Amino acid sequence: MSLHSSLISQEKLQYLELLSQKYPTIQEVCTEIINLQAILNLPKGTEHFISDIHGEDEAFYHMLNNCSGVIREKVKMLFDNKMSQNEQAELCTLIYYTQEKIDELREKGVINDEWYSTTLLRLIEICKLLSTKYTRSKVRKALPKSFSYIIDELLHANNDENINQIVYHRQIINTIINIDNAESFIIAMSELIKRLAVDRLHIVGDIFDRGSGADKVMDMLMNHHSVDIEWGNHDILWMGAAAGSRACIATVLKNSIMYRNYATLENGYGISLRSLFLFAEKNYKDCKDVYEATDHCIAVLLFKLEGEIIKRHPEYDMQDRLFLDKIDYKNNTININGTVYALNNAYFPTIDINNPYELTDEENTILTEIQEAFSNSEKLHKHINFLYANGSMYKQFNQNLLFHGCIPLDENGEFTKINIDNKILYGKNLLDWFNVAARRAYFLPENDKNKEFYRDTMWYLWCGKNSPLFGRNKMTTFERMYIKVPELIEEKKDPYYKFCNDKNFCQKILKEFDIHYPNAHIINGHVPVKVKEGESPVKADNKLIIIDGGMCKHYQATTGIAGYTLIYNSHGMRLMSHEPFTTRKDAILNNTDINSTSNMFETEVERVYVKDTDIGENISNKIYDLTLLMHAYKDGTLIPSVEHQI
Repeated sequence: MSLHSSLISQEKLQYLELLSQKYPTIQEVCTEIINLQAILNLPKGTEHFISDIHGEDEAFYHMLNNCSGVIREKVKMLFDNKMSQNEQAELCTLIYYTQEKIDELREKGVINDEWYSTTLLRLIEICKLLSTKYTRSKVRKALPKSFSYIIDELLHANNDENINQIVYHRQIINTIINIDNAESFIIAMSELIKRLAVDRLHIVGDIFDRGSGADKVMDMLMNHHSVDIEWGNHDILWMGAAAGSRACIATVLKNSIMYRNYATLENGYGISLRSLFLFAEKNYKDCKDVYEATDHCIAVLLFKLEGEIIKRHPEYDMQDRLFLDKIDYKNNTININGTVYALNNAYFPTIDINNPYELTDEENTILTEIQEAFSNSEKLHKHINFLYANGSMYKQFNQNLLFHGCIPLDENGEFTKINIDNKILYGKNLLDWFNVAARRAYFLPENDKNKEFYRDTMWYLWCGKNSPLFGRNKMTTFERMYIKVPELIEEKKDPYYKFCNDKNFCQKILKEFDIHYPNAHIINGHVPVKVKEGESPVKADNKLIIIDGGMCKHYQATTGIAGYTLIYNSHGMRLMSHEPFTTRKDAILNNTDINSTSNMFETEVERVYVKDTDIGENISNKIYDLTLLMHAYKDGTLIPSVEHQI
């Protein structure tokens, strides 16, 4: 292809003029081309995929620390013939929980100068191994500032160096120990190891609900060096609550009360439930305790709020979710599609029979108070802003398609066409529209006339019959609470979950998102994989991977394991299945790790390099532009800077 600048368009020439400000000489252009070309030929960085954390902060923290077993593998690779299994386990625990492990070993009297020296040398070896995938410049950027020069020196010390260099590097370690800086240095080295072990973290949805530490998980993600988040239905629920949707707020409260999980709301975000508990205790006196009373109280509030949304939006086609006007309050029954069912709990003290979806004044006051608490929680909005800045409905990354739930389909396997906002949407366009709508729900000012419409959309994404995040035909909260008839409780999955077992169908989905790479994959979370029933997380001849295996304790009895994670490095893809995590204390005291099984289900014929990735494509484009700039300098189209010339 010709690069003559005479063929450059005026628009491109203007871009090159801007580029020349950063690279004002031919030599600087050439140097950058050489640097970028070298990066293209490095192995691709390791990607780590996790989904459905559901507030299990301790298990997530451990998985983040051990990188789903990657660090343990590196330790074994380097030291299997030099250290016992127990010594390797202790070194891994030190990397995972550095300060706590040092404190524990100090109490045992293990720590001395020899321990410091041996440990530092081992950590340096691990860092050296992990840094081979990166340019020296990128490693330097990852170094903790207070130790950057020293670590840089030690990482690039070679065993075959002359005696003077060996003495020099050994003296650095001795000095670190002699000036009582070894502990801080070990902490810095351990953080660097975890930083280098994973180049990119993908969270494929559902950080919130069930477990008690979603706020702690968000803090960890905000401190991570490179993360993207594909929103799950539980994430969008909290985002909707933060945006001011009363239905989303009521659902967050309902979930928290149902799972007896108040820590995230009250301790994490400073949102008190006291007024709700007092109101429930006063009005729902027939319940056995305050928890049952509050559960019924918030459920009724939720059904009222949902009813108003459904009536506002007939296009949602969710009229079958309207129950409060179908109840015979005198006979304690409900008529659903012509069949009368007895209610197992017919205590509705706050419902006006003539206007069942209307809030009482006191209900409205309590909701307003809690809504203001959501609005005023600084930490909540800090986390929600992070979800918006680093999240989306889906992600295309390195020719893989990541989304939490499904692409809605009809029974024939065709994309479901949905009329929303007077638009017929389906497939990629549907997710793109929801992506914009979710942002407008939060960022539009309160006085914007469209604010309520987009807030309602957040609730629809949580439980709507064609929501790509929900993936079921209905959410049977009412039936499970008040009727408990098996055929009414069933929530039918979207046909996506049937067709996704077919390779050709998965190719159709990838094509819809303009992904044509032969080894591309779809990566989902959302639906727990029932391993103990023989279900496989890898489907459609390796085209689709579902990585929700049950990190949430609530699901582990069903799944039989404690979650799947996915590792994608330059050699291929590995699915990691995990046994349940014990406790952080047990991990520190007994060096227990999450026992994981690795399944290398797809091996690359040739090693994958940066040039084969999305980042590589961007770098190649930059090399092309720099080459154009170099030719523009050489043929006089642009004049290089004289003062920068050597």
